[in-house]
Amino acid sequence: MTFEIPDFMPVIPELFVLGMACAILVIDLFVPQARRDITYGLSQFTLIGAAVLTIALASPETRFTFNDTFIADGLSDLLKVAVYLITAVVFLYSRPYLQDRDIYKGEYYVLGLFGVLGMMIMISSYSFLTLYLGLELLSLSLYAMVAFNRDSARASEAAMKYFILGAIASGMLLYGMSILYGITGSLDIKEVSDYLITSSAGLNVPLVFALSFVIVGLAFKLGAVPFHMWVPDVYHGAPTSVTLFIGTAPKLAGLAIIMRLLVDGLGPLHHDWQGMLTILAVLSLAVGNVVAIAQTNIKRMLAYSTISHVGFILMGILAGTHEGYAAALFYTLVYAIVAAGGFGMIILLSRRGFEAENLDDFRGLNERSPWFAFIMLLIMFSMAGVPPTVGFYAKLAVLQAVVQVDMIWLAIFAVIFSIVGAFYYLRAVKIMYFDKPEDESPLPKALDMNVVLSINGLLVIVLGIFPGLLMSLATGAISW
Repeated sequence: MTFEIPDFMPVIPELFVLGMACAILVIDLFVPQARRDITYGLSQFTLIGAAVLTIALASPETRFTFNDTFIADGLSDLLKVAVYLITAVVFLYSRPYLQDRDIYKGEYYVLGLFGVLGMMIMISSYSFLTLYLGLELLSLSLYAMVAFNRDSARASEAAMKYFILGAIASGMLLYGMSILYGITGSLDIKEVSDYLITSSAGLNVPLVFALSFVIVGLAFKLGAVPFHMWVPDVYHGAPTSVTLFIGTAPKLAGLAIIMRLLVDGLGPLHHDWQGMLTILAVLSLAVGNVVAIAQTNIKRMLAYSTISHVGFILMGILAGTHEGYAAALFYTLVYAIVAAGGFGMIILLSRRGFEAENLDDFRGLNERSPWFAFIMLLIMFSMAGVPPTVGFYAKLAVLQAVVQVDMIWLAIFAVIFSIVGAFYYLRAVKIMYFDKPEDESPLPKALDMNVVLSINGLLVIVLGIFPGLLMSLATGAISW
């Protein structure tokens, strides 16, 4: 048996992020607290460098390496670049928050970079083995980040809940994969798909169990109902800078894992898992939008909002068409941009000794800062799907994909609960514009954050007026 040296070109961005994360971990030991910006700067340089490498090495052809366990294609390139950009914005928003609470430490950025590495591996995985390794690297980084503020009992409790439920979900997914390995004799996603196409056995009992465990594991990771119980508690309990990270970039990796596992690997069983995803989507839309109405804490409100958005993403996937997959990808990219702006606004209004976590903390924001009240209005309108924001176009693309496969009842159901969900988004706008401020202190003057947050908000309306560019990128990235 001869050993072939794998092609390292497609994994250069991963190797770069790994090397820089390890280097930053060591360098940070020798950086005094007063010069912690060095760690921050190196982390941002890592993300920019990875983006440049990914774009430079992008190829129109699909490439495989490491015995076909790693894939580089249009989907992986687009999602990786999106993860870098979103994470760079997250790091920038987090900096003043961490400084004000005396937890401005290098560990936050190192864990974030290892989480990014886990997402990159998940996005390019083409084997159960590499997919699971990437998922666990991301999960372990997130568990530690939630408990990052060691003096907070609430954060420690949230981390413990996240760890226990996350371990159960990982076990479910691993068990499903192991059954698939037992049935097909392969860990390779392409070989599993080929076996299911050529096998005449159909959907037997072992395959039903395997499919069920895989779907449950993925639903846990995405936060779909009824496996959503960790989402509001973790979003609420974690420091807002960590909630910002959890609520944005990992959603892109979550979409990738669904595309690789369900669409690429278990695509021949589409008719069977379509029904399961339909149930998850319906429950997520209903529970997410209805329970969010009762929330007075904006982080919990956005957590239930996330659950409802996961329902829309699943609708695009279950359509099973090129248009449906492209709509799901487009929706996920849009959601990451909008969620970054939403949590960024919470950080902007927070200050030392004060967390702007309640809806009442946004009272009269228009009197304190008309500009940032307008930015928050755009973000809330986009989440609600109000034209001409990009959120409207994202919802429309998913609904069109569902209607094309004659699931009109599901599209009507989604529209009804989108209207229900509009209530709590518009309530936030009403509080900002029509209520008197309880706190009249000026907003912080962190120039870099103010500029990027403004761009973040304006991007919502610009992409809504000109959605073609992002939609064409999403359509081009889907090769099915």
